[in-house]
Amino acid sequence: MNNAYRPRRTCLSVPGSSQKMIDKAKGLPADEVFLDLEDAVAPDAKAEARTRVAAALGEPGWAGQLRGVRVNDWTTPWTHADIIEVVSAVGAAPDAKLDVVVLPKVSDVSHVQALDLLLTQLETVHGLPVGEIGIDAQIEDARGLMNVDAIAAVPRVQALVLGPADLMASLNMRTLVVGEQPEGYDVGDAYHHALMTILVAARAHGIAAVDGPYLKCVTWRRFGEWPAGRRHWAMTANGS
Repeated sequence: MNNAYRPRRTCLSVPGSSQKMIDKAKGLPADEVFLDLEDAVAPDAKAEARTRVAAALGEPGWAGQLRGVRVNDWTTPWTHADIIEVVSAVGAAPDAKLDVVVLPKVSDVSHVQALDLLLTQLETVHGLPVGEIGIDAQIEDARGLMNVDAIAAVPRVQALVLGPADLMASLNMRTLVVGEQPEGYDVGDAYHHALMTILVAARAHGIAAVDGPYLKCVTWRRFGEWPAGRRHWAMTANGS
């Protein structure tokens, strides 16, 4: 099945700096597992984590999930090195697999176009099918939300993903709990416009729409309450 049409009902983020967590994640029943080189890894640990993630994609024990890597965004000094090392390792290892690159902080279509060009070059050099590695574009600020239709139209993009923490900061929302409603917002959903904008763009271009995580799931009751209104929507997945 083409990866663009595979279910993304659950998307699990795993710190790329932790071999223990990577090993555990391989057998978990998530539809997509992506190894994180961005927020989950401190700056001085980026290089070591990159090498660990590149090797993990070719290790045994995976349970058929979509395998992804979240790289650092284009405003950092690490993006190109993340992509080059990871894709080169996949090309060199016969059992390695990379289904998607999760690109954070996508605020303009040029961000995914640049990644598309670099992936095409690397796929060509390493004998990988050109275009096979998809892009999950994280929409995390007001500019990205305004440009979401053009971002979704890039052929290599397979999913649009809400990044609630940075979106909250971009919009000056008055809450410190990622994914939670602002204080006093007790009717409806403060994220409704952002989510529906992402959903409409995704549906118009035939790709997945992924809701972002809620970071205060301290009990099963809280976990069940948070998406109560959203479970009736048509979002493809929740991230965690």
